[in-house]
Amino acid sequence: MSRIKARPITAEEFAPFGELLSPREAPSKMINAGRCERHHALATVERGGGEAIISIFRSEPVSLPYDCALLERHPLGSQAFVPLGPDPWLSIVAPDEGGRPGAPIAFLVPAGMGVNLRAGIWHGVLTPLDRPADFLVVDREGEGVNLEEVEIAPVTVEA
Repeated sequence: MSRIKARPITAEEFAPFGELLSPREAPSKMINAGRCERHHALATVERGGGEAIISIFRSEPVSLPYDCALLERHPLGSQAFVPLGPDPWLSIVAPDEGGRPGAPIAFLVPAGMGVNLRAGIWHGVLTPLDRPADFLVVDREGEGVNLEEVEIAPVTVEA
């Protein structure tokens, strides 16, 4: 079984897989009579002919070390995950290598930050750490097969 270290997430390291969803250093503009910062267009919803939908996913937690043995991808649309609670969580992604997942990479995502995975990006299932958590999810609904799941040789993710 291979082992990988979960690393702090940065926009630069995550860029091949998608975008981070958190406020910028400065807002795009002020709205609501100057009472609200708008951090505009943090990511793009890829919908491949379908429509964008908003859901809430409730996930059981994992603890580190965690054995990841299942990856999935959505070839027709992006998928954004925004935690609704106060806890950090884990995002596991992998590059595509000829239609199969390559070596997984694990990112520790701080509380309050979400991610938007581009269409076709291999990723692990939702992995809140230590406590159950709810996530706001924006993804695609529509015609076509938009889910591929692959069992992999387990990879142990460590802190």
